[in-house]
Amino acid sequence: MAPARRDCSGWEMFLPTGCLLLSVLLLHPALAKVCNDRTKHGQDNSWFARDGENLPIMVLMPMNESALMSSISQGIEPAVQLAIQHIRESRKYSFSLITKIYDTECDNAKGLRAFFDAICYGPKHLMIFGGVCPSVTSIIAESLEGWNLVQLSFAATTPVLADKKKYPNFFRTVPSDNAVNPAVVKFLSYYNWSRVGTLTQDVQRFSEVRNDLTSELEKADIQIADTESFSNDPCVNVKKLKDNDVRIIIGQFDENLAAKVFCCAYNLNMYGHKYQWIIPGWYQGNWWEQANSTNCTTKKLLTAMEGYISVDFEPLSARQIKGISGRTPKEYEREYSRELQQKGVEASKFHGFAYDGIWVIAKTLTRVMELLRVKQRQNTYHNFTVDDREVGKMVLDVMNETNFFGVTGQVMFRNGERMGTIKFNQFQEGQEVKVGEYNAIADVLDLINNSIRFQGREPPKDRTFVRLQRRHINVPLYSILSTITILGMLMAGAFLFFNIKNRNHRLIKMSSPYMNNLIILGGLLSYASIFLFGLDGGFVSDKEFETLCTVRTWILIVGYTTAFGAMFAKTWRVHAIFKNVKMKKKIIKDQKLLIIVGGMLLIDLCILITWQIVDPLKRTVEEYSLEADPQGRDIAIRPFLEHCENTHMTIWLGIVYAYKGLLMLFGCFLAWETRNVSIPALNDSKYIGMSVYNVGIMCIIGAAVSFLTRDQPNVQFCIVALVIIFCSTITLCLVFVPKFITMRTNPDAATQNRRIKFTQNQKKEDSKTSTSVTSVNQANTSRLDGLQTDNHRLRMRITELDKELEEVTMQLQDTPEKTPYIKQNHYPDANNILSIRNFTDGKDGEKSILKNHLEQKPQAQWGSMDPSRINRGPLEDINSPEHIQRRLSLQLPILHHAYLPSIGGVDASCTSPNGSPGSSPRHRHMPPSYRVMVSGL
Repeated sequence: MAPARRDCSGWEMFLPTGCLLLSVLLLHPALAKVCNDRTKHGQDNSWFARDGENLPIMVLMPMNESALMSSISQGIEPAVQLAIQHIRESRKYSFSLITKIYDTECDNAKGLRAFFDAICYGPKHLMIFGGVCPSVTSIIAESLEGWNLVQLSFAATTPVLADKKKYPNFFRTVPSDNAVNPAVVKFLSYYNWSRVGTLTQDVQRFSEVRNDLTSELEKADIQIADTESFSNDPCVNVKKLKDNDVRIIIGQFDENLAAKVFCCAYNLNMYGHKYQWIIPGWYQGNWWEQANSTNCTTKKLLTAMEGYISVDFEPLSARQIKGISGRTPKEYEREYSRELQQKGVEASKFHGFAYDGIWVIAKTLTRVMELLRVKQRQNTYHNFTVDDREVGKMVLDVMNETNFFGVTGQVMFRNGERMGTIKFNQFQEGQEVKVGEYNAIADVLDLINNSIRFQGREPPKDRTFVRLQRRHINVPLYSILSTITILGMLMAGAFLFFNIKNRNHRLIKMSSPYMNNLIILGGLLSYASIFLFGLDGGFVSDKEFETLCTVRTWILIVGYTTAFGAMFAKTWRVHAIFKNVKMKKKIIKDQKLLIIVGGMLLIDLCILITWQIVDPLKRTVEEYSLEADPQGRDIAIRPFLEHCENTHMTIWLGIVYAYKGLLMLFGCFLAWETRNVSIPALNDSKYIGMSVYNVGIMCIIGAAVSFLTRDQPNVQFCIVALVIIFCSTITLCLVFVPKFITMRTNPDAATQNRRIKFTQNQKKEDSKTSTSVTSVNQANTSRLDGLQTDNHRLRMRITELDKELEEVTMQLQDTPEKTPYIKQNHYPDANNILSIRNFTDGKDGEKSILKNHLEQKPQAQWGSMDPSRINRGPLEDINSPEHIQRRLSLQLPILHHAYLPSIGGVDASCTSPNGSPGSSPRHRHMPPSYRVMVSGL
């Protein structure tokens, strides 16, 4: 019977020789007729009906010793003959298999010629057994459907033959190279390796395995971090794998390039406990010695190779149970070894698959014969015939149903592919040791206990595990600063209690207790913000952290404005009073200061509310570069830091800093302008100025340093906390400690001294110094009335003193005749002196001073008169310069001590009656008098 397909479609694309031979057959009808007649099974139906029939099997192998892969075939023939012998000895089969070997020489043309010779001139072959060389096998396997033949291979592992659309009639007892991929995936899953890389030699065989592996890895949800392929030098590709942090490397390359790969791995330090190499397991023994063409020594290669895992099919089953032949794998191996010794050939790793292959053919033909005999009995009354197509289909169906235990394990086919056993070996101390196997039928990985020895304490990681580590505030640092903050808050609470308790005391009332309360409140809010700045994601959730961002910002800004605003307002009031060059009455009540602070807070609230609505603060995470684990573990530390940021953070911070900066600069200016003002009545103006100045400077420094240390949370938190603590504590202490000390040491100091003193330094050499005492506003009307009453009483006292002064002056005149002369010449000077009028501190002090001068001064002066002047006349003595000087020396101290202290002049204790003329009131520059209006601050 002629083959079903005579054209060359599908042939010319891989081999013109096939078309040439087919053309020869078609151009020579006689030759074609011979081939067709000899391949027509329908002409002879007795091959399945008779027992003891010899059934021919076509065997295709490279037998020529010079041919490639001929060593495989030489070790296969003893196994095939041993299988035929065991089949015959079993006496379970009614036929004998006859193998006819055709030498393909691993050459496409010669192999195809051998195949056609077997078809045309050989016996009627029921099946084809063999196929070693991938190229020859693929050519023949593609044409099997046209010849209605089924081929069973024992050594062709190329993945190309797994394509059932192209090779529907091809089977193999040896697992394909792709069969190891499910085993590799199972092995990876066993150790929870979910990230791998591949290194593939740029050859079709390895590329196909890699493509199938990629598909299997994707099914198992295993990430392929990097895929590298190379032709000759793998070092560049190995370096890329290292750069991509690939720890588990699956290699597909032959033993010649394997040595180069491991040499590169040694030079790049890609071995040891951090890396795991998985390579093919079909390399020859001691391949690293035979294939080492690198500049690495054998010792270096062995160092880099230590621990690699090789994966290959299991040549003989490890299960020592009797199979279809009635022998265990070990028993078969002993018989096979004896056959090798008798024939003097080397063993082939495929001998077990060839042995089981003969048994597959025997069982298949037995089953086909049974089916044909059943059909023959059903067609007893008809002349039963069967053609090649029907026989070929039967063989194909029976092959797919094959299932028995052979020397290589359970023999089954799934879509023509052998579901075999895959073994895992590990390279340990210079040799490969079996560590486990994978059963493809049961999809089970069985690892031998404690057989795998990793170079570390545990299996390598599939990647550099990055452990995110939050850069958080050090707990001891947070505890210390929190403790200091709590002490500061307790101090602020004590000051608040002190201020409220003594709010009616003149010392406290004069310093505006309401503004002091605002300063304390701002300090408490600033203190409270320190606790919030020390919290991060380690203590609160992400959502709570965002809320924390907003709360701590609000608290700090409002607290700063409350405290600084109160100090700013008080400093502004002092500046406004003492810089009033027009000398007008200045009334600045506390309500106006509260309005100033409220205005500042209103601006803050407008900014904060707009900020929160338009662009609220969010939690952002900033990650930093990897760091080595300080404990030496196989992990990397990636620090991260949480920030409170938003989209336009720079703009909002610019607005806040600009507003606060201008306010701070103005406050520092006011503090500088009033730095030399000392006002007992305002008792804390100097300290308030110092506080404003210190807060301004510290805030500028703290903000700058905090921005520069944003990557170091401990340093940043420490600086921010210390700045807040320092500013709040210094401010509170400067404002309240002097009051507390004064209250403790001299409770009545505020009422004993009602004089107002101040000094101002000369700013420029050519400018006039101006010292003035400005009225202080009083909010209490009753106090104003009391002061006016005292003023009236003091004026009456001045009148009395004028009368007494006139009497004393008259007593100093010896005769009435000299009075016109005195009045004419010297009374204007006295009137000039007496024209000085103002307030006095009290009449007791004046009386005492007057008595002292009446009792002591005249006596001392008259007693100390120069004797040379005693003989002079009365008129001459009275009008002499000595008498005039004596009278003025008596009058001036009285006026000086009585009046000058009332207007802030020289204290009585500071002026001597015998002072120099330069220090007398006539030689002093007296400031213009002020009308005093006293109002408590």
